Amino acid sequence: MIKINCFIPADEFKSVANMIRELQENTMVGTIYVPENIAANAGGKASAFSFENLAATATLKKIVEASEGADYVLMLTKTTSVELGQFAVERFVNVAESTGAVKVYSDYYEVNEGKMAAHPVIDYQEGSLRDDFNFGPLVLYRTDALKTAIKNMTQEFEHAGMYYLRLKVAQQGEFFRMPEFLYTIDDTDTRNSGQKIFDYVDPKNQKVQIEMEQAATEHLKDVGAWLSPDFKPVDLDESVFNKKMSVIIPVRNREKTIADAIESVLMQKTDFDFNLIVVDNHSTDKTTEIIDSFADKDERVVHIIPVGHDLGIGGCWNLGVHDSRCGMIAMQLDSDDIYKNETTLQKVMDVFEKEKCAMVVGTYQLVNFDLDEIPPGIIDHKEWTPDNGKNNALRINGLGAPRAFFTPVLCDVKVPNTSYGEDYAVGLAISRDYKIGRVYENIYLCRRWDDNSDAALDIVKTNNHNTYKDRIRTIELKARQRKNRN
Repeated sequence: MIKINCFIPADEFKSVANMIRELQENTMVGTIYVPENIAANAGGKASAFSFENLAATATLKKIVEASEGADYVLMLTKTTSVELGQFAVERFVNVAESTGAVKVYSDYYEVNEGKMAAHPVIDYQEGSLRDDFNFGPLVLYRTDALKTAIKNMTQEFEHAGMYYLRLKVAQQGEFFRMPEFLYTIDDTDTRNSGQKIFDYVDPKNQKVQIEMEQAATEHLKDVGAWLSPDFKPVDLDESVFNKKMSVIIPVRNREKTIADAIESVLMQKTDFDFNLIVVDNHSTDKTTEIIDSFADKDERVVHIIPVGHDLGIGGCWNLGVHDSRCGMIAMQLDSDDIYKNETTLQKVMDVFEKEKCAMVVGTYQLVNFDLDEIPPGIIDHKEWTPDNGKNNALRINGLGAPRAFFTPVLCDVKVPNTSYGEDYAVGLAISRDYKIGRVYENIYLCRRWDDNSDAALDIVKTNNHNTYKDRIRTIELKARQRKNRN
């Protein structure tokens, strides 16, 4: 008979009381490990277990030790109220037995202010390497896969243990998502998507990010996708370009912010010639008029309106960098944002010339519409190191800002014609062969307001975005494995 051991961290008994009662009655369930204060109330199959730090490898090793003799481990990965759906445990196990998957997870419901809402998750891919991938808090592991994963661990982590475990288990077999809502939790994080997306780069989590980086690097080596830091230098020959740098702004309907963006470019002080290419994607508000008002006064402003109507942000970028007026370096500026001060372009160019890299990424500061700093403040990606620069970007969900590119390389790689993740896809492809330089001084203000394209996405759009970025990573992972084999 199949045996399952369950590990249920919780702050109070009532939040998991119904779940524990159902597990007690299930003949497949062996031992239910819960915190000591809850074990006293639960009785029966419940046994006390210390969940002092579920993110530590030491805790996970104890979980695997306590799972001896069990076929599966049902684990709650965070403290939350849980209500199991009808025959949820049986469904988890049936799918695992039918597919041979080493990990099974499912969609779930969440309750926020008394209202129940569906929370679908997404399918796991080889490129689902970001440490914040959402499996939902309730997952089923095959015990033998957990044992092998623990045996293969070579590092001890305080914060990255759960991520490290996931990567090691993924090397043992398939992660299978059930598109069924098998349980319900309380939703305690009611922030919108525009706030959540910066959690992984919060400076206060820098120690966490360094550990995550170490775990991801080991995984890339395990699967043959890690690349050594033998960068291909670029020849910064400016003689074939009319300008040394071009700032490119793709824009559509940003009458409230486009003037600020343009002014922050034109105020730049440099020892080289630059221009500004604004690709106006058929704006229907006053954006076009505002751009024209600058172009009429300053010959450095190039106003392009695409012929077709099928371009996303990436397509607008392609239009700009393939234009004959584009300079040797193509520098990014979003139509919502501004450069920090008059030295931004010069500081980026200095890195290109010093390091002969194909891309440079700066440090940015999150601000509100009025340019007041908002949490988490300055984002610098200091977990990045030159020695691991080819590999770092495969774990994180973005490269930072502002981004600048050696135009011939960008023209060769080409930007995907999408409006989300297009810059990330390009950065990954470039980092496969070329060095990415860094500016760790804040040179860019990233303005967050209600009209940002990712300010308040629903779960379906959020999942679509995450699936696309995971797909980009899958493509890149496979490309690197092929590169290493060859």
